[in-house]
Amino acid sequence: MPHSTDGRYSLSFTTGGLLEREAAVLASVYGKLRDWTKVRDAAVYENLLQARTHSTGVRRVRETVNRLSVLSDHELEILPGVTATERGHLMWAAACRRYDLVGEFAEEVLRERFLTLAGTVSYEDYDAFYRAKAMWHDELDDITDLSYKKLRQVLFKMMVEAGLVTKQGSIEPVLLSARVTDCLTERSPSDIRFFPTRTV
Repeated sequence: MPHSTDGRYSLSFTTGGLLEREAAVLASVYGKLRDWTKVRDAAVYENLLQARTHSTGVRRVRETVNRLSVLSDHELEILPGVTATERGHLMWAAACRRYDLVGEFAEEVLRERFLTLAGTVSYEDYDAFYRAKAMWHDELDDITDLSYKKLRQVLFKMMVEAGLVTKQGSIEPVLLSARVTDCLTERSPSDIRFFPTRTV
């Protein structure tokens, strides 16, 4: 399920970052097995993601599968063969679909600040966004300060890895390829809304 059924935010995106390298590996395996349970078991058993410890491998495989499972069959088919930039864009879209908090931040803060020519996005912008969401979501008040900082850190790491933001927080206008644009616009509303671009 891409979203929780009770309206609560899922906050389990702190494993790794964008996971685009891992996604390429597991999407190829899915192309052969066509079953996420079998993909997960094979990836863990054979340590396909080359994790240093078993527990790390299990977590990384689980999280990568969680994100890949919200991609369409067509997106999964092209994922292993696209450029690293395109794969980063598809995995950013996957994170936004899988985690409402990430998707809402992308649309309401990152893209909005780009469209209004703000030029940057900062931890302070995230903090204000989070406080506003916490008024309606008790689960956001329940996490520890350490977990809060980890969520924020990983979200910004994903944006940097996807080429949407520099490490200094400057927003990078994104030029989406034709094939990624085709994938994003298959959905309604279009998932282009998750990117700093004037394309609609």
